[in-house]
Amino acid sequence: MSTPTARALEHPPLEEIRLEAVLHALSDPMRLQVVRFLADLGQGQEAACSAIELAVSKSTTTHHFRVLREAGVINQVYRGTAKMNALRRHDLDALFPGLLDTVLEAEAAQRRRTG
Repeated sequence: MSTPTARALEHPPLEEIRLEAVLHALSDPMRLQVVRFLADLGQGQEAACSAIELAVSKSTTTHHFRVLREAGVINQVYRGTAKMNALRRHDLDALFPGLLDTVLEAEAAQRRRTG
């Protein structure tokens, strides 16, 4: 991994993304909520952290975004003072075909089942 500068965030390159890290990142309901939000935006679209409301503290929200970024699930960049987030769908689909769609479909089914 490259060394981040003050305003650059570290992301794993494609060849370093590991299935177990992705599955761990997707296993938390709050992180899955972030992924669902970004997936619903569409390919290549970004959202600021503040646009994704999570029912946890700011420090816990920051932790969840970091786990997703370090696992290779999302890309984060600073645009001015906002930290923008985008789903790394293309990378995840290339490495683990169908995984993201299957997890998101299962999450939607669970939400319907549990209300």
